[in-house]
Amino acid sequence: MRLIIRSDYNEVSEYIASYVKNRINEFKPTQERPFVLGLPTGSSPIGLYKNLVKFHKNGELSFKHVVTFNMDEYVGLPRDHPESYHSFMWHHLFKHIDIEPSNVNILDGNAENLSEECIRFEKKIKDIGGVELFIGGIGPDGHIAFNEPGSSLMSRTRVKTLAYDTILANSRFFDNDISKVPRMALTVGVGTVMDSREVAIIITGAHKALALAKCIEEGVNHMFTVSAIQLHPKALIVCDEDATLELHVKTVKYFKSIEHVITNLIGAENVGLQGNVKKYPTPEVTPTREAFYNLPFNR
Repeated sequence: MRLIIRSDYNEVSEYIASYVKNRINEFKPTQERPFVLGLPTGSSPIGLYKNLVKFHKNGELSFKHVVTFNMDEYVGLPRDHPESYHSFMWHHLFKHIDIEPSNVNILDGNAENLSEECIRFEKKIKDIGGVELFIGGIGPDGHIAFNEPGSSLMSRTRVKTLAYDTILANSRFFDNDISKVPRMALTVGVGTVMDSREVAIIITGAHKALALAKCIEEGVNHMFTVSAIQLHPKALIVCDEDATLELHVKTVKYFKSIEHVITNLIGAENVGLQGNVKKYPTPEVTPTREAFYNLPFNR
């Protein structure tokens, strides 16, 4: 697992947006071989989407051959409701870029048969060859998508009852009126996310610090479903300084040191986007342990 720490939400958003842009461009998608991208909703990815729109308008990124699958959708909320995730995605991203509407996949929370809708969604992911990169955010209790605490780590796309804390947290989008918040949602499962070839999670704010600590420093636990990404071969977490408040100091220093070893000793140009070393240069001088820990990032 890689943990990238940036100073604040804006820097996190810029980093993850650049990462997505570079992954798509490096993939060189075509109509026959599209880039399949899993996307979240909520407050975490708004900065990401803002930056992706900027990249597109600047001519740095095209979504012409990108296929998207969204993580979740409320049950019973009209598709054109301002707080539906369908409306959210079109408002923040899709209407501003060149993605083909037929390449957008969002669960239908008003389907006549919700279970069949979930099966259809899973089949469509499988038929296209799986998700290349799944972006996610988490709740303060460490849930990913709507896989609330206690969800099976092998779960697939399904109907899910929302936890009271999630309903309460989401009431801010419904005039702070808890009675307006849907009680159920359709969500991809933890297993669905884990099947993707890469997972990248956005975690910002002190209110999510405990969840990050559980994910990084403790074992896999279905009470913190994001912790399942410990088992993924290509997992990335991008967080801000506030989200690290519950981590041990040595944990923060360790992950910062890894990034600086890549930048200052190996050379970022010698390392692929997903952390694979393309070329290992032999440095003329390797700093002593004392000198290394006196570098600015370790003070």
